[in-house]
Amino acid sequence: MSNRKKKNRKRDLALVLRFLRGSRLLFLTAVLSAAVTALADMISPQIIRAAIDNALGGAEPTQPAFVLRLVDRLGGFEYLGQHLWIMALGVVIVAAVKAAGQYVFRVSNTAATETMVKTMRDDLYGHIARLPFAWHGKNRTGDIIQRCTSDIETMKNFAAEQLTGVFRIVILVLLSIVFMLSMDPLLTLIAFLPLPVIIGYSLVFHNRIGEGFRDCDENEGKLSAMVQENLTGVRVVRAFGREKWEEDRFEKQNEHYTDLWVRLAGVMARYWSTSDVLSGLQALLVVVFGAVFTISGQLKTGEYITFVSYNALLIWPIRQLGRMISELSKAGVSVERIAEIMEAEEEEPAATGLTPDMHGDIVFDHVSFAYENSPVMLEDISFTIPAGTTLGILGGTGSGKSTLMALLTKLYPLEPGQGRILIGGADIRDIRTDYLRRNIGMVLQEPFLFSRSIRDNIAVTRPQMSLEDVREVSRTACLDGAVMEFSNQYDTFVGERGVTLSGGQKQRAAIARMLAQEAPVMIFDDSLSAVDTETDAKIRAALKSHFGRATVILISHRITTLSGADQILVLEKGRILERGTHEELLRAGGVYRRICDIQSGGEEAEHETV
Repeated sequence: MSNRKKKNRKRDLALVLRFLRGSRLLFLTAVLSAAVTALADMISPQIIRAAIDNALGGAEPTQPAFVLRLVDRLGGFEYLGQHLWIMALGVVIVAAVKAAGQYVFRVSNTAATETMVKTMRDDLYGHIARLPFAWHGKNRTGDIIQRCTSDIETMKNFAAEQLTGVFRIVILVLLSIVFMLSMDPLLTLIAFLPLPVIIGYSLVFHNRIGEGFRDCDENEGKLSAMVQENLTGVRVVRAFGREKWEEDRFEKQNEHYTDLWVRLAGVMARYWSTSDVLSGLQALLVVVFGAVFTISGQLKTGEYITFVSYNALLIWPIRQLGRMISELSKAGVSVERIAEIMEAEEEEPAATGLTPDMHGDIVFDHVSFAYENSPVMLEDISFTIPAGTTLGILGGTGSGKSTLMALLTKLYPLEPGQGRILIGGADIRDIRTDYLRRNIGMVLQEPFLFSRSIRDNIAVTRPQMSLEDVREVSRTACLDGAVMEFSNQYDTFVGERGVTLSGGQKQRAAIARMLAQEAPVMIFDDSLSAVDTETDAKIRAALKSHFGRATVILISHRITTLSGADQILVLEKGRILERGTHEELLRAGGVYRRICDIQSGGEEAEHETV
């Protein structure tokens, strides 16, 4: 085994032990009750053996001393032969003990499994929530969901049906060996001769089955991602008439996924059929040689019946080995896939955890940045936003506008040597991340709304908000009038991703949600693009009136949106091309002036885009 595989095995084991916290005592109870059940399975055949050979047959007893003392207290084997109901009652008592053990096993095993699953879900969800934004950008949502649902369910099934079953099987095998050896060592040896072959055969198939399940799991993740993308993007699919294309694409992936399962089923069928043949041969050997030994007088009739019963108990776990191997392979793959998420590094907390006054100046000091495996997005950017002022940013696609804001909110960390971003004189690297983000409100160009009421969406950052407070921020965002026309007003349910609202209404709802945050820094990342010019002007006027102390950053392609800003930056290919007020940039006669002329004159000039 390679060092990497050994390391992964240790990692997976440590992860499973972590998930077992809180349920270990329950699993221990399940194991002990399984041991009681297994012991009861062993005792019943011994009572039947004693009844046939000793109580009825009069054979010399060979049972352990403590058993013979118990028989003497009950009156001896001759007395028991005359009162077989006592031995029958013993079988009933053992059956009752077994039933009680099975009950405790089921209850404790289910409670342990569900507790483990809850721990897994809580840990996994919390860990994902703390992972860097860049991690989410590199991993497909559908695949993440599949790992958080299907893979957890696979581990749950293994824990519920196989994990504790392993201990029961071990106990059954050990007890069977002890009792079978006490009756006939030679027949026991014959019974165990085929077992190494069966176990070795199962281990050979283990890797093949595991690889098959990994392929199936990965392709199920692709299928889930495809479904998730199509459901969330259903309007785009319908708008472009791509239903048939998407359907064909899904069918192709689904066919590949089905083929993988069919091939895996073939492997499993070969394994099961061969395992059944080997198990049947083992049982046949015991029956034939046991019969020969009984006829020759080497084995008593009761011992033969008991031995066959023990062999049946022994061969059952051996036959179950195939199921356990397949489930173990599936669970192993699922643990690896979950471990890949859990070993991803969370966002690093601020070294000093500062909580400075966020009403201070914002300074970008020689900031340069590039995404992983991508060209430079920002190159030596320096500017200052005085507290309480408005900064406007104009630039084309890929100029670095949104990247500046992502860096300001620490969605992407600035590495040493990439410059500094200061707020109130404090480096954002040293500011506590949750504090920083609570005090910077951001509205994106494509706002995300949850499948909740309009009121719940607006009050998501302040759940205690009254309806009047919600309406107040909605008035500032020029949303209140539109909402009051709905039949359910602020209790109107918003469809998934806000699909029931228009583009402008979604943007205004997102603006109202950000205003409810009452953040000292507000960022509008092209978030007024879906509203008309008049509404745009009203929103900006309301913002200035109600939130005059806040530092505002406006990113827009619309000159009228930026014209009232105290300072405007024009970005091109990650550099500051121009800076100044609206009037200063007009007088400069550069790119800003050309765009202003185009927008004010309504000219068609695609070649003039920035």
